[in-house]
Amino acid sequence: MIQAAVLGYGTVGSGVVEVIDVNHDSILKKADVDLNVKYILDLRDFPGDPNQEKVVHDYETIVNDPEVKIVVETMGGVEPAFTFTKKALMAGKSVCTSNKELVARHGTELLALAKENHASYMFEASCGGGIPIIRPLRTCLCADVIDEITGILNGTTNYILTKMIEEDLEFDEVLKDAQQKGYAERNPEADVEGHDACRKIAILSSLAYGKRVDFTDIYTEGITKISSAEITYAKAMKKTIKLLASSRVTDDGVIAMVAPHLVNGDDPLYSVNGVFNAIFVHGNMLGDAMFYGQGAGKEATASAVVADVIEEAQCLGTGKMSEWSPEKQELLDVSETKKRYFVRFQGDASDLTEAECCFGKVNAVVAPLAGEFGFTTGVMTEKEYQACAAKTDRVISMLRVREK
Repeated sequence: MIQAAVLGYGTVGSGVVEVIDVNHDSILKKADVDLNVKYILDLRDFPGDPNQEKVVHDYETIVNDPEVKIVVETMGGVEPAFTFTKKALMAGKSVCTSNKELVARHGTELLALAKENHASYMFEASCGGGIPIIRPLRTCLCADVIDEITGILNGTTNYILTKMIEEDLEFDEVLKDAQQKGYAERNPEADVEGHDACRKIAILSSLAYGKRVDFTDIYTEGITKISSAEITYAKAMKKTIKLLASSRVTDDGVIAMVAPHLVNGDDPLYSVNGVFNAIFVHGNMLGDAMFYGQGAGKEATASAVVADVIEEAQCLGTGKMSEWSPEKQELLDVSETKKRYFVRFQGDASDLTEAECCFGKVNAVVAPLAGEFGFTTGVMTEKEYQACAAKTDRVISMLRVREK
């Protein structure tokens, strides 16, 4: 029997304990791994909970127990999760986590520490919740050269945008609804400002391209400025709006960005709605592939965590894991990226000439909104767009257009 310890008995941690308990016999039969949770670390007690006798409050109890081979970190945040993870790896214990903030900030160091101590450090659930993406990148797609990853990587923002579009509601209204339903945190900044998606695309890009991508280098916008007006124009163009996290290898270098985009109806990401996530991957041999499923939630995330536990149990002492070079992957400045843009412009159709004086040839978009009109530009760099927009004070807002 392989003994594990779970750090944090919140939503994901309790889900991990439940999956190991409920599916114990199935895991044993399919994977030949006999798992048991020996300890649960939490500041609280849980009177009446069937696992209360496993709860401990001192981490040293876990790290100093030679029977514990695997530590499951589901605490969230950077500290004390970082310190606890380091201590476990230095003790030769394998660690798996759902903590995307920790992996994005310290993954390179923790991977090196795991390798040094013949342990494993795995984090399937850190990107996409229950969607298998890290293991496919490491195994199934290792024969390919991956040159693009684009995804809807945050269920909260996708739920908000979907509800705004389907019910013609404003952002603030839907955010309150998402908070009431538990889809959004009381402080939703990490989600709605794009920080959560940014950390995830940094992790996925590091794995895909083999060098450390620093999430602080990635240009990031959230969805707080999206209004019903942008949605009206999107519908007029038969498009939708999605918060996309993307990275791509070009002839000039690697581009990475998180921002709302207009998405065409024939794009596979168009129909990914609600709290669901999807990750589009392009390889030089495979071509296009998309991974789709629940990006969050107790059971889905816990399932991904336990899959890591099982793999670590199967390769104890071998240090099997995902990894990337500590060498930093330099990113192209966002100002050099090229695309088309949708622009809301003050005035009426008679002012199209002024718009074209600023932006060149444009395609007008007709929508029932007084005092303004919309148009899409030709392909240009972000720097060129900013120079065009600086020529007038009539630009209300801008959205980038995704083109496959």
